[in-house]
Amino acid sequence: MERIKKWGVVDGKEVMQYTFLNGRGMTVKILSYGGTITDILTPDRKGKQGNVILGFNSLEGYLQKGNPFFGCLVGRYANRIANAQFVLDGKSYSLAANDNGNSIHGGIKGFDKKVWEAVFSADNNSLRLTYRSPDGEEGFPGNLEVTVIYTLSDKNELIIDYTAVTDAATPVNLTNHAYFNLSAGTEADILNHELTLKALYYTITNNKVIPTGDMTPVKDTPYDFNSSKKIGQDIAQTGNGYDNNFVLGNTDGTLKAFSALYHAASGRLMETATTQPGVQLYTANYLNGHLKHTHDNIVYGKHSGICLETQHYPDSPNQPAFPSTILRPGEKYHQVTVYKFSVQ
Repeated sequence: MERIKKWGVVDGKEVMQYTFLNGRGMTVKILSYGGTITDILTPDRKGKQGNVILGFNSLEGYLQKGNPFFGCLVGRYANRIANAQFVLDGKSYSLAANDNGNSIHGGIKGFDKKVWEAVFSADNNSLRLTYRSPDGEEGFPGNLEVTVIYTLSDKNELIIDYTAVTDAATPVNLTNHAYFNLSAGTEADILNHELTLKALYYTITNNKVIPTGDMTPVKDTPYDFNSSKKIGQDIAQTGNGYDNNFVLGNTDGTLKAFSALYHAASGRLMETATTQPGVQLYTANYLNGHLKHTHDNIVYGKHSGICLETQHYPDSPNQPAFPSTILRPGEKYHQVTVYKFSVQ
């Protein structure tokens, strides 16, 4: 198998696809464009491999209008910033209002749309991606140096290690935006997937999905996944589906397992751990089947995937009670998220 493959050109830079393999039947493919995970092939209980994330079979797919951030790295600020502005150290900053008057996922051309510098490890099991975000890019202050290392372990773990440093104070909130469907295309949606998510609270939002600053208990609500249940069990009570930041209570930066996603028909299990204080649970509420160049020409409709975007809370720069996302010179941003695959 070709480990490094040319995929096309963006902004005059060659885009490469990197293929990871381990000894337990797992394959991962990642692009230098957006640090995008295009494929995660992992076996079901019968040993048959299947691709468990939504994606495209060509660069054209990822460049098409309406690509909903499939598999990519998101920054400089993942999720939303209210009114596309914030005040930092007494100075006001304006961002692109690319989501109902708010800023989302880094702006018009965030980290997901950049060609990153990429270096494959000697054993082909780690990919080091680097990107320098210049001062003022998308309205954010400071030159930000970002490094993301993807590693595929022999335990069938996909480990994502993020670091960043800056020369001026700036908000930083990085994540990966993979959409998972553990049926590997045999089921059109994830409503029969069973989810456990260990969180006692979620952040309340207004009608533009911006936090009010308050948190509410999940107990006795459709948002309680502390005991495993099918995603579809209570989804109708949410309105359009889940698009919520869950409070993980993880404030000391230790790696903490918080969720398990299980697909009974295939036996595939995905467990997720993170050092981050929150996770955005998103159930692909706006996919409508219009995307082209999809894997195996699958029609991606509503709820066809689930995102578990490990993160700091949305709109933290405007919410002083939330854990801070401000990175200052001399400090290092660091987070680790692990997706572990197995069968039951």
